Amino acid sequence: MLALASFIALGLIAGLLAGMLGIGGGVVIVPALIWIFQRHNLPPEIIPHLAIGTSLAAIVFTSMSAIWAQHRRRAIDWPVVRLLAPATLLGGFVSGYLAGFIPASILKGFFAVFLLLVGIQFILDWKPAAHWRLPGRGGLWGVGLGVGSLSALLGIGGGNITVPFLHACNLDLKRAIAISTALGFPIALFGTAGFVLSGWGHALLPPGTVGYVSLPALAAIAGAAIPTAPLGVRLAHDLPVKRLKRIFGAIVLAISLRMLWTVLM
Repeated sequence: MLALASFIALGLIAGLLAGMLGIGGGVVIVPALIWIFQRHNLPPEIIPHLAIGTSLAAIVFTSMSAIWAQHRRRAIDWPVVRLLAPATLLGGFVSGYLAGFIPASILKGFFAVFLLLVGIQFILDWKPAAHWRLPGRGGLWGVGLGVGSLSALLGIGGGNITVPFLHACNLDLKRAIAISTALGFPIALFGTAGFVLSGWGHALLPPGTVGYVSLPALAAIAGAAIPTAPLGVRLAHDLPVKRLKRIFGAIVLAISLRMLWTVLM
């Protein structure tokens, strides 16, 4: 019962921050799930994999409402999405499957380094200069494979990678965010499939799991995050978002350093 309450609280916070700060839910969900699973004494060999797989599964559901909202505003550049999507879902599936065989300490350390970079990005409010041009079909396939692979490996929707790249290619920031939102669904869906397959029948997994996806955590997080994301969007217009980003960046930085410390020690 305590675990269920923790999952619901996590979903509420993840949805709120996603709407308010424009971040992917995985940045919040993965480290929180690692902490919750550790508190419930799950085997450390499966904790990072279960946290990342469950995070991707939650993004499958939470991204759908965001995609629909962007589509209704006609903000999504679907031709660009169609060029990027096949490569991102391929990269997401392969990376999600192979991640199941990466040792837990390496996977956790890789995610901690990613959090470190995200924290610095938020504190400095860094945005790339728009000085590139959008590559052709072959270039976009290469970008899509990279985005899908990294996103599935980290348990995120890819916004922290896709948006800076598209913005650097002279795409308007709102247009870049809308494209990234549309790509988050196939990345999460096929990344989840990879984690389900690689964890299927694992002897150390607790009841209520399908591969490396915890069904109770998924239901609680997705159910709580979907209604709070629109509230976060509204709050973004009333609160000092730049200051909140710096505060959140400092928290993420502290979490990443703590995770790196546990990996190295």
